[in-house]
Amino acid sequence: MRGKIQEKSHCYKVFIKTYGCQMNVYDSQRIVDSLLEEGYSPVQRIGEADLVLLNTCHIREKASEKFYSDLGRLRILRESKNSFILGVTGCTAQAEGEEILHRAPVVDFVIGPQTYHRLPRILKELKKGGKVVDIDYAIENKFDYLPLPNKERVNSRGVSAFLTVQEGCDKFCTFCVVPYTRGTEVSRSVEEIIREAEKLISFGVREITLLGQNVNAWHGKGANGCDWSLGKLLFRLAELRGLKRLRYTTSHPCNMDDLLIAAHRDLPMLMPYLHLPIQAGSDRILKLMNRRHSVRDYLLLIERIRRARSDLAFSGDFIVGFPGETDLDFKETLKLVEDVFYASAYSFKYSSRVGTPGSSMIDQVDEDKKDERLQCLQMRLNEQKRQFLESKRGLLTDVLIEKVGRHKGQMIGRSPWLAPVVVETEAAIGTVINVLIQKASTNSFFGAEEIL
Repeated sequence: MRGKIQEKSHCYKVFIKTYGCQMNVYDSQRIVDSLLEEGYSPVQRIGEADLVLLNTCHIREKASEKFYSDLGRLRILRESKNSFILGVTGCTAQAEGEEILHRAPVVDFVIGPQTYHRLPRILKELKKGGKVVDIDYAIENKFDYLPLPNKERVNSRGVSAFLTVQEGCDKFCTFCVVPYTRGTEVSRSVEEIIREAEKLISFGVREITLLGQNVNAWHGKGANGCDWSLGKLLFRLAELRGLKRLRYTTSHPCNMDDLLIAAHRDLPMLMPYLHLPIQAGSDRILKLMNRRHSVRDYLLLIERIRRARSDLAFSGDFIVGFPGETDLDFKETLKLVEDVFYASAYSFKYSSRVGTPGSSMIDQVDEDKKDERLQCLQMRLNEQKRQFLESKRGLLTDVLIEKVGRHKGQMIGRSPWLAPVVVETEAAIGTVINVLIQKASTNSFFGAEEIL
């Protein structure tokens, strides 16, 4: 029998598991914020929850497999505890809809990433019995129906926060499901973004990361009705009192305009770390991927950005084994990696996603060949990351203190390049201090506070 929310004298409890990207993290936070007004409180243990939500990712097959594996375990749990509602949200929900209910009858409702603002209404419908699938693209703007961030929840998440400014993508890369699960590009207005940023800052947030599937394509409406670009928005956000750091992700090379590059040059608050994916180092593969730029375009862009800010570090995304990729194509990717030198990068084997043009292309690459290429690429990227972190030894840099460390007197902060910094200090959480980097490990720094 399907679990139902029972009328209780105590507060309902919600557990949410998030798969995938930062935008899913942000969506999960906003879902919890909206449920607070409906009498729910978040919990960290599934066994305590009246409502369990799986906020899914569909970008790669592995993410979907993990989700279905978790559904199997939840079925067993509910057989022993038939008292929680189980919902699926996010991109897999959007892509598969009714199929999820067919494969996993334990699920009570399925909603896409554009309709999670309807969740309170859906929960009321569930009390009447039956199941709900809501994956139609909403005509209304979901952000108009979501409450502003909650102070208690923001404080529990720390002094760094995500803020979605743009969703969807119009690029239609042939490997990517985003246009089919998140829809085409939609930008939030300047007023809406500033209002949410000011609220976050008033709650103690000191670093904001602007999010979008193609964030530098953001073009929101300003107060006078004119379109603003991301560069102009960053200059405006930099004026907000109390904000100390800005970041944005994920970018497309075709949308890096002059004003955005100028923001990197002129705004010390904009951190010198840019995620700028290319996916492959072969022009032939880039064309098959429909990336709309060449390797030369990308390298010239890197050069322009570095001229604007010489200490800026880059991270990237790479896909190996895209249909038709030859050994020569892969060697060109390795050459690009050498030419750019990445501080960090994400690399994956090509994962065929149903409905994308790439899934029907001929010359699919053998899995063993994908594995071999991925190991080779990751070995080089990891070595570059090690060299980058090591290059910061002896450097005096700003660190935003974020949380208490493992040992007495120890705090953990965030460097300008995202890597954590362990330092002994009495500085309060949310302050920025000067730290001399003394040592670099695989993923973090160790340093000493410098009192200037």
